[in-house]
Amino acid sequence: MEQPNFTYISQLSGGDKVFEEKIFKVLKMEFPGERETYLNNIVKANFDLASHSVHKIKHKISLLGLMKSYELASEHEINLSEGNAMLHDNFNEILNTMTHFFDKI
Repeated sequence: MEQPNFTYISQLSGGDKVFEEKIFKVLKMEFPGERETYLNNIVKANFDLASHSVHKIKHKISLLGLMKSYELASEHEINLSEGNAMLHDNFNEILNTMTHFFDKI
């Protein structure tokens, strides 16, 4: 599985460490709540609301350089909006990877 990294954020920042730190703080602060909202909506079978959470999370996925995971998240978002949660387990693996990453920084 892909591993999160700061490569894309570093490219965006042009070496501006203050900018990078602000982005990291926002990602780390927002992610747990978005993950919890997603999981709660999955448990309640509120797939349309879960798709909105996936939409928010997938932008964080792309910022962390997880391009294959971004593609899966995009597909999962569409599937959820159609009432299909078959990619939940795969998406949950991505969430776990991101959680471990944020716990380290």
